[in-house]
Amino acid sequence: MTETTKSTTSGKAGNILGWIGLILGVIAFFWQPVFLGIVAIVLGLIGVFSPKKVLNIITMVVGVVALIIGLA
Repeated sequence: MTETTKSTTSGKAGNILGWIGLILGVIAFFWQPVFLGIVAIVLGLIGVFSPKKVLNIITMVVGVVALIIGLA
């Protein structure tokens, strides 16, 4: 029974990290692209080990794109 609770908690945490990272990645296109882009990448990387892999991969891609645009 503890495995189910742990898995559910991990899924919720990965979901929250993915959404926070995605929001920060979108904000990075307009303000502080280098810093927020890196934060979005790190949050997506942490969250990719949760069951919500697609959301966190999208978060990392948005963070990388914002970082590249910010450095250009």
